[in-house]
Amino acid sequence: MAEVTADTLKTLARECGFELAGIAAAKPHPDFARYLKWVDAGHAGEMRYLTDRRAGVRADPRNLLPSARSIICVGKLYKTPEPPGGPAGPISRYAWGEDYHLVMRRGLERLVAMLGNGEHKICIDTAPLLERSYAREAGLGWIGKNTCLINEPQGSWFFLGAIVTSLEFAADSPPPDRCGTCTHCIDACPTQAIVPEGDGWTVDSRRCISYLTIELRGPIPNEHRQGVGEHVFGCDICQEVCPWNSRAPETDEEAFQPRPLPDLATLSAEQFKRTFADSPVLRAKYSGFLRNLAVAMGNSGDGRDPDALARLAESADEVVAEHALWALERFKNI
Repeated sequence: MAEVTADTLKTLARECGFELAGIAAAKPHPDFARYLKWVDAGHAGEMRYLTDRRAGVRADPRNLLPSARSIICVGKLYKTPEPPGGPAGPISRYAWGEDYHLVMRRGLERLVAMLGNGEHKICIDTAPLLERSYAREAGLGWIGKNTCLINEPQGSWFFLGAIVTSLEFAADSPPPDRCGTCTHCIDACPTQAIVPEGDGWTVDSRRCISYLTIELRGPIPNEHRQGVGEHVFGCDICQEVCPWNSRAPETDEEAFQPRPLPDLATLSAEQFKRTFADSPVLRAKYSGFLRNLAVAMGNSGDGRDPDALARLAESADEVVAEHALWALERFKNI
């Protein structure tokens, strides 16, 4: 196989389904020090995979692949058209279809096969790699105040992936930060999760609706329950209000198209697993899903499903029952 150049590599990446592609050098990134400060400030909450022994691995991509010389960074658009009648339920857009890890891995494995010789390691947000930082170095976009990577012409509705490789390619350059003085994402966050950090901004996961409805196990703190609103899994508010997403393109990727949803309040544990098979929603687990659903119903204010809330209040799961009782009380007061 002929040697793959950087330009050819980007063409191949597009053939593998990635709208964005660029190259960063496989060397330590100065953002690692900022990452450690973020962890030390407690902003990771209970996400121990960000704070345990794997935290130190992020110091150098060569901890993942000793022979690493380049990092191929890619972005895959996931903004799908809203289905008739509005969004696909109170679920974040990224989870409307198939689990992105599966889709991204298929594309990255295809790209690796095209690279030929060399050692390669595929990373899709589960590997201890500062993916956004290297994606910025690779020219894919800048990191916004909401900590999403933003591409100037295409917005932020992208999944990021990377191939750490022993092959060496000419590195790209990061684009300028174009958020300027805009504070749309900061102002719109119901739980005020975007907080000052040094001369910039970061996300305190402990206040973030996505963290509260997906990663957090156990009770949602009382002071944030009202702010969660009607979100059952994740949140897109900071992306929806971002001006750079006003003209963001849509994808026709079949795997990301929204699946039809049944009445969420009536799902049994087995129905939950079947409905969200191969979906990121399973990460919340059935008990977390019911907890979130109780909070969402309590915040709805339109009189929906009081019987469903009463059933949840009788759940054998203490956390689910407590949130349903909270919702019933809130329901009376709205």
